Amino acid sequence: MDRDRVETVSLRWLRRLVIAAFLLVTVFPFYYMLVLSVRPIERLLLDPGSLVVGLGELTVSTYSEVLRAADDGGQGFLTFMRNSGLVAVAATLLTLLVSIPGAYAVSRLRFFGRRQVHFLFLAVYLFPSIVIAIPLFVVFTRAGLRGSLFGLILVYISQTLPVSVYMLKNYFETIPVSLEESAAIDGAGRLGVIRRVSLPLAMPSIMAVALYDFMIAWNEFLFALLFLVDKPNRWTVSLGLAQLADGVEVPKTVLMAGSVILTLPIVILFFASERLLTEGLTSGAEKG
Repeated sequence: MDRDRVETVSLRWLRRLVIAAFLLVTVFPFYYMLVLSVRPIERLLLDPGSLVVGLGELTVSTYSEVLRAADDGGQGFLTFMRNSGLVAVAATLLTLLVSIPGAYAVSRLRFFGRRQVHFLFLAVYLFPSIVIAIPLFVVFTRAGLRGSLFGLILVYISQTLPVSVYMLKNYFETIPVSLEESAAIDGAGRLGVIRRVSLPLAMPSIMAVALYDFMIAWNEFLFALLFLVDKPNRWTVSLGLAQLADGVEVPKTVLMAGSVILTLPIVILFFASERLLTEGLTSGAEKG
């Protein structure tokens, strides 16, 4: 074989090895967590390193205990999931409701300081969350919002809105202005152009931003702990999982079941929206 052929074959196999390595590093922890969650604690103590679970060993009692209400002897994760879902969905929708027109305005309209706006948005993330945690705690306590899910939603919006505007702005700028001008010539107003041209073409980016916002709100721990620590009935899944991790009497199989419940919605959401994330990347073209 000539040199070009050798390099092509080598790079092909190297790419496969790299993909396999990344796949192993990504999938194995979740697989082991899933295995631990369906094994009885007695079998786990006898053989903690086993990666295969026999059909006779499978049990869902750990998930039953995790999801069962605390009054019935469970961990109350069903309530935590409802709270997390409500907070994550509300924060995501409200963030998109504000960030989409904001990003479009920054990318299309001309105003003083337009070039510096995106730097100001990203400047929010120069400060660690703990810096603004105490001021937010004081303000929300005086406003009577501490301990409420609505207050937590407002905090998450303030955390996700800047980067959402920045991400959407960059995508809106890739949409040819001539497409919007063509729609305007056909009689569409500014809102009509946004609804019929810009939003459909920006849907992949909007889905990516929505997934990012949902992940942040679903997994966040610091602000949930700060605002809801004295309201166990309003805890989110991350707080419930922390409670399991700190409990000495809680079996590790139950802890792993809680971890699966925390992770699974994000995995399902990602695979369910994968087609929408890539759809439209090549759609939309200017007719000659």
